[in-house]
Amino acid sequence: MKQIGWISGAAAAVLVAAGAITYAVADGVGGSGDSAVVVPAADSADAGFARDMAVHHQQAVEMSYIVRDRTKNVEVRRLAYDIAQTQANQRGMLLGWLDLWELPKVSSDGPMAWMGMDGMVSGEDGALMPGMATNTELEKLDTLSGEAAEVFYLRLMTSHHKGGIHMAEGCVEKCEVGVERRLATGMVEAQQSEIDLMAGMLEARGA
Repeated sequence: MKQIGWISGAAAAVLVAAGAITYAVADGVGGSGDSAVVVPAADSADAGFARDMAVHHQQAVEMSYIVRDRTKNVEVRRLAYDIAQTQANQRGMLLGWLDLWELPKVSSDGPMAWMGMDGMVSGEDGALMPGMATNTELEKLDTLSGEAAEVFYLRLMTSHHKGGIHMAEGCVEKCEVGVERRLATGMVEAQQSEIDLMAGMLEARGA
């Protein structure tokens, strides 16, 4: 399976994380006028969402880079590039917050435990959370080309976005850090817009 260098430049990773930290402090997460930062608990929704969505986003970036290499269609390549860039940047913010909070990036709890779904997702064949593609599906995407790759990618990404929206809505409801809730709200709106766009692209391809 093709492996993607999520943060191929260490400097880029530092800049993204630093931007997330600056944003969090400037947003008033630090409390009333001091430089302290409110740190969520390791088992909080804030920490759980940051961990799980970082993993979820990582797969979206991978799928997008795969399809970008499997088709010459400008529309699909542009969509894939936009998704990859947006979700890689958001992933950097989420991991940056975990660094800021000095919380581990992995947890002994299962995926989605912060939403009360621990053990409800089998994780079979690499699909750790709702909407995630299996390892088999990723391998299949890497064998397709042209319109077949486009259709398969659009279907996988539609399911992926639906799962992402479910998670982001959970954060909007349960997270306590304001800047993280606002990021989650933006994810819901942007991913729903992309689902609508992909529905039209699938229809145009008779799929």
